Amino acid sequence: MPRPMTMAEKILAAHAGLAEVVPGQLIECDLDGVLANDITAPIAIKTVREIGAGVWDPERIFLVPDHYSPNKDIKSAEQTKVTRDFAHQMGITHYWEQGCMGIEHALLPEQGVVLPGDLVIGADSHTCTYGGIGAFSTGVGSTDAGVGMATGRAWFKVPETIRIVVDGELPAGATAKDVILHVIGMIGVDGALYRAIEFAGSTIEALSVEGRLTIANMAIEAGGKAGLFEVDDKCRTYVDLRAKRPYVEYHPDADAQYLQVIHIDAADIQPCVAWPHLPSNTHPVSESRHIRIDQAVIGSCTNGRIEDMRAAAEVLRGRTVADGVRCIVIPATQAVWKQCVHEGLMDVFIDAHCVVSTPTCGPCLGGYMGILAAGERCVSSTNRNFVGRMGDPTSEVYLASPAVAAASAVAGHIELPGNL
Repeated sequence: MPRPMTMAEKILAAHAGLAEVVPGQLIECDLDGVLANDITAPIAIKTVREIGAGVWDPERIFLVPDHYSPNKDIKSAEQTKVTRDFAHQMGITHYWEQGCMGIEHALLPEQGVVLPGDLVIGADSHTCTYGGIGAFSTGVGSTDAGVGMATGRAWFKVPETIRIVVDGELPAGATAKDVILHVIGMIGVDGALYRAIEFAGSTIEALSVEGRLTIANMAIEAGGKAGLFEVDDKCRTYVDLRAKRPYVEYHPDADAQYLQVIHIDAADIQPCVAWPHLPSNTHPVSESRHIRIDQAVIGSCTNGRIEDMRAAAEVLRGRTVADGVRCIVIPATQAVWKQCVHEGLMDVFIDAHCVVSTPTCGPCLGGYMGILAAGERCVSSTNRNFVGRMGDPTSEVYLASPAVAAASAVAGHIELPGNL
């Protein structure tokens, strides 16, 4: 009998063709998918050409021009052209042209190209998002992604696993974003360095799949190699509407060995904000109301799904953005954008004097569509608030849920929706 294993260990063992694996073991695995974007793909493509083998499977390579798309300048246009030409030359099925694409980590689960039990690498650190639907997905360098594109294989060191169990009912106003900010605030930005995180408990089970994707997305902000959620009926319903191939569920053994098990009472999780310049620098919104802002951003691969758009619109409905504040709304995919139109959310955003963008990573990485000037402050539903992340090195980014970002845009300072 194989040893009891965690989710991460089971997925890696299966893809290595082994009955069992142990933490620290070096293994080579077959991949189910390789992702790159308009920034990282050109380097990966260069590696593929140096290997000289073409691509391993044109249906399992995912190329998404989302970071500087639509192209903001000549250099970004050239990067996207390299990616586009390679996709066409290699017959890559999953290249999403501008007008069809979305922010990569929202797009791939939505399109059903990443499924439970998959092993996926991506040349972007937030590839860990797909753990929200039970996949082992992790970010790698562009060279490793290029090797994966050419060979369909990658090596891994089997990570130890931390299990985080959240039980109980979340307080009013607290969201999945607050859950992960609370966790990162507890364990720090390196608390799960090169470790997998399993999320479990009644609070987690009550979350939507979109909420789980939000939490998995920010596992990397605690240093995690992957953030994993068990597949349940909610997940199956989400996936079965999208999947075009079979998938395999992997559940942890009851007696699996964890590096650490952390229990959290959901009642202790309050709506919170991560102050500059680390996602772990968390403070309750109620203690952050004195902080005036110049900009709010609602979107990103963390919080740009339809659930997030609805939450922001509910706050903004019948209100307007404060004088001197810009509010930028970025639906994560074209499908989300279209759903916003159907539900009348676009009218709410525009009537509230928001800027509404096509799907793009844009300001999250300091790319464009919302760069901060010296000394400016932004409250954002994105995932990182490092020095200079969204613009000038003296600017500041405060991470929050979409509802808090929307409320802050209306108030002109960090604020709870219930206080408007």
